[in-house]
Amino acid sequence: MTVHDDMSEPKNDAPRRYIVDGAGQRVLVGLTISETIEFEALDKPDTRPGADLLGEAARIRQARHGERWVELYFKHERAWNAWMAQTRAQPVKPPLLN
Repeated sequence: MTVHDDMSEPKNDAPRRYIVDGAGQRVLVGLTISETIEFEALDKPDTRPGADLLGEAARIRQARHGERWVELYFKHERAWNAWMAQTRAQPVKPPLLN
């Protein structure tokens, strides 16, 4: 697996960490491709004209989206921490000298 640290920053200034999955798709560590797409969509603020004048139903929907963002973010963060711990636990092999 290849790991990439993307310089784009989601909420709370935490970097996103991507890998290339078995199908060759760039996904956030610990998320499926569909969860990665969903997370990235939820991470974008609503930039439509009048978005700041949302009605009550839209505010409720936006709150649910925020909850889902947090759910996906913590799933990613837990997987990233586990991946890092596993990476650190692997012994470093010295290079072969001929």
